[in-house]
Amino acid sequence: MTESTPSAEDIDALVDSGEDITRYIDVTTIEQPGKQQCRRVALDMGDGTIARLDAFAARYGVTRQSLIKVWLVERMDEEDDRAARRRGVTA
Repeated sequence: MTESTPSAEDIDALVDSGEDITRYIDVTTIEQPGKQQCRRVALDMGDGTIARLDAFAARYGVTRQSLIKVWLVERMDEEDDRAARRRGVTA
């Protein structure tokens, strides 16, 4: 077995013997099943709005980004519920 490119059988043998194989794993290529891919979104806001967001984030003990994501999803859910009620469908 070469140190840089072990075969699948070599890796299996290492795992079976309880050896650490992390040195052979390229973590930059690992994908988690079911995990959504993230995309960056730029959002311009005034200083006052950012200050208010930061105050709320501090109050709840979360980051500004986390707060924005949670509030945005909550609002979209509310809009979906409102639209469903208008159509006479309950979610």
